[in-house]
Amino acid sequence: MAAPRAPYACDPDRSRGRLHAEPPSRTRSPFRRDCDRVIHCTAFRRLKHKTQVFVFHEGDHFRTRLTHSLEVAQIARALARQLGCDEDLTETLALAHDLGHPPFGHAGERALDACLEAFGGFDHNAQALRVVTQLEHRYPEFDGLNLTWEALEGIVKHNGPLTDREGQPRERHRARGVPLDIASYVASHDLELWSHASLEAQIAAVADDIAYNAHDIDDGLRAGLFAVDDLNVIPAVRAMIGTIAGRYPRLDHARRGAELVRELISYLIEAVVSETRRRVAARAPQTVDDVRQGDAPLAAFSVEAAGTDAGIKAFLYQHMYRHVRVMRIMGDAEDIVCELFARYQERPEDLPAEWSMRSEGSDTERARHIADFIAGMTDRYALVEHARLFDSTPDLR
Repeated sequence: MAAPRAPYACDPDRSRGRLHAEPPSRTRSPFRRDCDRVIHCTAFRRLKHKTQVFVFHEGDHFRTRLTHSLEVAQIARALARQLGCDEDLTETLALAHDLGHPPFGHAGERALDACLEAFGGFDHNAQALRVVTQLEHRYPEFDGLNLTWEALEGIVKHNGPLTDREGQPRERHRARGVPLDIASYVASHDLELWSHASLEAQIAAVADDIAYNAHDIDDGLRAGLFAVDDLNVIPAVRAMIGTIAGRYPRLDHARRGAELVRELISYLIEAVVSETRRRVAARAPQTVDDVRQGDAPLAAFSVEAAGTDAGIKAFLYQHMYRHVRVMRIMGDAEDIVCELFARYQERPEDLPAEWSMRSEGSDTERARHIADFIAGMTDRYALVEHARLFDSTPDLR
């Protein structure tokens, strides 16, 4: 049963609005309209052929960025429903959170970051903001999707504040500063980088963690990188495996893994709901601004579940992300991205006509333009482009 709307939830009727004024929809709330715009945009469709962990041609049953985003949205809506938050805004942020990812997953991001080292680096959250404010060209009166302030805030800050109140970069941004595209955007449209985002954005972020844990286990089992019993090193998961064995002693390998994934998702969702309710009760926020101005996020795992989350991530890092097969393929994928970037820099005439560059642009503008083109590629298009421009292209198998 859905909880009643909480006083600290984002209210679409009180949205801070859009950068470019538009007449209200007759049939949809502003946040529902945001969600529909994300679903219909080109960048969202391209997620279908972008790597999560396994490259698209390794098998039809492995997750892609698109199926991952759909799973995040399902989990996020379930959490929002229990916590009295706006489901449409939560879904918008869940579906939009990976719009800035380049081809080949984190390997592609590492490669583009290295290519752009002299030009401010590459950050997929900053690229997602770039997609929804500049790169989508679907409307006659503005570039981007013209999402509400709350949606843009959530895309940028779902992992927490980027600066302190004085504007100094915090934590993960301290070494390199706030990503260039975010800093330049907020100079004219302030997203209050010093504060936390809404609870809806926080929910989308923790739903991302839950989905990652669950479906990477599922994909790793399907790929034969590890077995169900290998996960016994994680105490909470060991208990789930024991419960499943007692309930279904003769269950086959595939169903055993699927049942474990279901148990894990339920366990983590319940842990987030209980911990978030505990934090809400302790802090007693009365408005969404109370949520933003808190000294810590409200949506979080319980202490026990946080330990389970860390244990799963450590296991997957060792047994999946650093597996020799995955590492070899991702190493080749990084080379493909770097070689494409270098080729377009050296010979910009090799870019498609619609991506041709003005000769008067600065070096940074030209590098960013090339990065926009590559970041928008699907895995398969990157391979096709590389094969068009080079004599030999890795098979990535």
